[in-house]
Amino acid sequence: MVDSATVGSAPAGGTDTHALPDDLPETVYAWLEERGWGDGLPIVAPTEERVAAMLAGYAGDPDEVVGVLPPRLGEATPRVLAVNAVMAGCTPGMLPLLVAATRGMCAPEFNLRGVNSTTHPVSVMVVVHGHAVSAHGFNSGTGTLGPGNRANATLGRAVRLALLHIGGGTAKGTGDGGLADAATHGQPSKYTFCFAENAEASPWAAYPRSLGLESRSAVTVAGMENPHNIHDMETRGEPGPILDKMATVMATFGTNNAVVSSAEYFIVLGPEHAATIAAAGWARQDVRAYLFEKARRRAGDFRDNFRAALWRPWMRALADDDLQPMTDSADNIRILVAGGPGKHSLVVPSWGLTRSVTVPVD
Repeated sequence: MVDSATVGSAPAGGTDTHALPDDLPETVYAWLEERGWGDGLPIVAPTEERVAAMLAGYAGDPDEVVGVLPPRLGEATPRVLAVNAVMAGCTPGMLPLLVAATRGMCAPEFNLRGVNSTTHPVSVMVVVHGHAVSAHGFNSGTGTLGPGNRANATLGRAVRLALLHIGGGTAKGTGDGGLADAATHGQPSKYTFCFAENAEASPWAAYPRSLGLESRSAVTVAGMENPHNIHDMETRGEPGPILDKMATVMATFGTNNAVVSSAEYFIVLGPEHAATIAAAGWARQDVRAYLFEKARRRAGDFRDNFRAALWRPWMRALADDDLQPMTDSADNIRILVAGGPGKHSLVVPSWGLTRSVTVPVD
């Protein structure tokens, strides 16, 4: 038997130990499957030794309640998060990033209960910024949202495992009559959704600095849909054609941004598009302002498509032929740079009733 495979017998936050015959992947995989735990993929057995090693990389109180994760309302402590980090395959030094992501998800404006329980396929997007990117080997360049990098894959997976085990956000229900993940279809990013900002390739200040944060590292969490690629291979000089294409992707009635006017968009610019835009003298705020003006549809078309919507009063007062913006403020359009060579960028729509949160990590 393993000395002890430390797995929460109460996924709401307990860290009881369970004696298994061994810590072979097949043994642990079957044991978790019987209990409806895990994300469906094999995991690393969270033995006491591995959890202790994970906690050794964290300087705070291991039993501090970082937050309460709905819908189960399980208490997330660094010790319990360490269990999930081990299961996901994280390296020990990454625990502070998982703790920061959890703090962000527990902020009231993030609305984790809605994110973790809605029929919408929303997932928690995690973005790593600053010194932590190089220190832990995150991929901020080519394929930053794809497979092949341990840090990107495992931090995103650890966030999801915490939502499953501590928050009870599973499609099978919480087992105690509580709410659960009711997503009609779900989306692949519910397995892992983590990438790193490519600050070295950005012509502007790193994203956290645009928010007034000066910490060495930071983690952003946001409740988002899967990214939508846009490509522009031809544009030289003026940024307009690149951003016009982005605006057409933003201006769709198929996303919740159309019905929740305070909803955010994340625009993840590839370095080549960012360089073209900046070479024309455009700052981050210029990109936001341009997209705010261009991503619009007839107000009458909005009304024809939606009977119930959370729009500002001034938007409701527009005439049918007036152009209504997809968001009520340019500040709801978040701009950062990630990825590698290639004339591609991403538009990431929001679930709507959630706000992104960026948490500093020293």
